[in-house]
Amino acid sequence: MIKSKMYPFYYTWATLGLYLVFFIVPGLMGFYYSFTDWNSYSSEINFIGVDNFKKLFSADENYMSFVYNTLKFTFFTVILKTVLGLLFAMALNDGIRMKGFHRVMLFLPAVVPMLVVGLIFKSVLNPATGLLNETLRAIGLDFMAQKWLVDVNWAFKSIIGVDVWKGVGYIMIILLAGLQSISRTYYEAAAIDGANVWQKFVHVTLPLLMPALVVTTVLNLLHGLKVFEVVYVLTNGGPGYATDVLYTTIFKEFSLGRYGVGTALSSVLFLFMTIAGYFVIRLMAKEENEG
Repeated sequence: MIKSKMYPFYYTWATLGLYLVFFIVPGLMGFYYSFTDWNSYSSEINFIGVDNFKKLFSADENYMSFVYNTLKFTFFTVILKTVLGLLFAMALNDGIRMKGFHRVMLFLPAVVPMLVVGLIFKSVLNPATGLLNETLRAIGLDFMAQKWLVDVNWAFKSIIGVDVWKGVGYIMIILLAGLQSISRTYYEAAAIDGANVWQKFVHVTLPLLMPALVVTTVLNLLHGLKVFEVVYVLTNGGPGYATDVLYTTIFKEFSLGRYGVGTALSSVLFLFMTIAGYFVIRLMAKEENEG
């Protein structure tokens, strides 16, 4: 009996040990290397203090534009996925015909690997032979045909559009589950009190849906800050550096052998993710409690 009671402690220590070895230690090592001149051109690794971070935030470098691109991508994808996901969820929660079919079709892009999605849309958005421009020209809308992935004014917008297309179905499913957990008695009570559709949405749906919105917002936020595949496949940061984000920049820094700068960028990204996640959870939890 004594030995059987000790098993959970063995599992706990084993789990903590694995977490320490595979997560904590590599993270601390990466943080340390961000203060060094670690690179592929020298076997020596020297401590250089905050020089890498000064370089990242220097006006002479482009790194701050990559930070801005990451934050811009995160902001717009969070807003668009949440709004569109909520609209789709509310539409499919009501008495629309063929709800199952529509749910599957909207969720289907979410299960397709981003690499595959990127390759498909790289072909679709090709300015010369892509399906989108060919269709626009065929129906007489030539003026709407654009150089989607090679024009500075459209490349980043195209990337955001592709990411939203892929991810909105996943957000819809989570919000739909949240909507279906709301009892109809709340809406019946609101109707008795004379509430209209908008008042029901504001005073019943949103407060009771807040736990699901917290989950989707945090997921969208973390996804946006660590975006890589869709940018890498569609534009590889181009044209020029117009669509480079933090993760593509980290990838390029490591590819060029500038490991110290790459780990410094990783540390900055981790800091952004931690701070953003913390404040979003605190803010939305406060709204949930007040609701």
